[in-house]
Amino acid sequence: MARLGGNLASCGRARFLAVIALLLAAALPAACSDESRDSEAAEGRIRAVATVGMVGDLVRGVGGDRVEVVVLVGSGVDPHLHKPTRTDLATLLAADLIVANGLHLEGRMDEALAGAARSGTPVVEVATAIVEATGLRGPDGGLPGDPHLWMDPSLWARGIAPIVAALCELDPAGAEVYRGNGERYAEQLAALDAAAEASLASVPEAARVLVTAHDAFGYFGARYGFEVIGVQGLSTESEAGVRDLERIVDLLVTRGIPAVFIESSVSPRNVEALQAGALARGHEVRLGGELFSDAMGPAGAPTGNYLGMIRHNVATIAAALGGELPSEEASRSALP
Repeated sequence: MARLGGNLASCGRARFLAVIALLLAAALPAACSDESRDSEAAEGRIRAVATVGMVGDLVRGVGGDRVEVVVLVGSGVDPHLHKPTRTDLATLLAADLIVANGLHLEGRMDEALAGAARSGTPVVEVATAIVEATGLRGPDGGLPGDPHLWMDPSLWARGIAPIVAALCELDPAGAEVYRGNGERYAEQLAALDAAAEASLASVPEAARVLVTAHDAFGYFGARYGFEVIGVQGLSTESEAGVRDLERIVDLLVTRGIPAVFIESSVSPRNVEALQAGALARGHEVRLGGELFSDAMGPAGAPTGNYLGMIRHNVATIAAALGGELPSEEASRSALP
């Protein structure tokens, strides 16, 4: 995890909290009454702060009623670009446990997370823990540069164990509950993975090319046998150049790829440019649909939880590329 720079790097817990308190001073008065009501409602429960929704759902799946989960980066917001606000910092300071993805998904939050850890708050990085447990490595033999591990449900399930361990340490009385919840959520992820595998295996092999707004689907492609092409790189902070677009247009035309996909948290302009470029060369590429990559859908929507997000992506990709939708029975088995 990144370390705080400058004067903050040498601060102890007391000075760190004092500095952050000054930053928060202007934001706290308006929030006090709401926070008081929230504190009363959550009394007796562990307060866990998750950086993104996919991580938050892992914590909810394990914590159940014993844990209050707050997610910092909401629906439709790109975590690569999210800069922590004063309210975010206040939320982190109030946490009993912080759960992040890691691997620099939350690049602009790294210093805030490091500061919280230095203040004594337990911080779990799910993707980092999965990498350590599995020995997963990038092409250069080092840590993976791709933080989007949740795109493979079978891999994402490995993130349950570190959350169980952290909650058991904070709340030993709830250990049996956390372990049982973790086992049940792992079963749901296994059912989700099986349904996805069956549906995506029905896509004709020649059509298993997934062209998306940015390179977030690498683990998805590795798990289900798809070639993945992102217009932008692993982080949406990287910009696609004209040559990148021309290269992908050439691929669309020469290989006759029928569909491309936009993402809910990324501007569609580059994907629209691909469609226009292919059409100018006599090949019409339709929009296969909207996929959820770095953020889930709105709360309460079918895509507003991790299981629903992946089910939606699988169904959208399969339908656009000539495959079969997951069966109703398989879909029900993966519902929360």
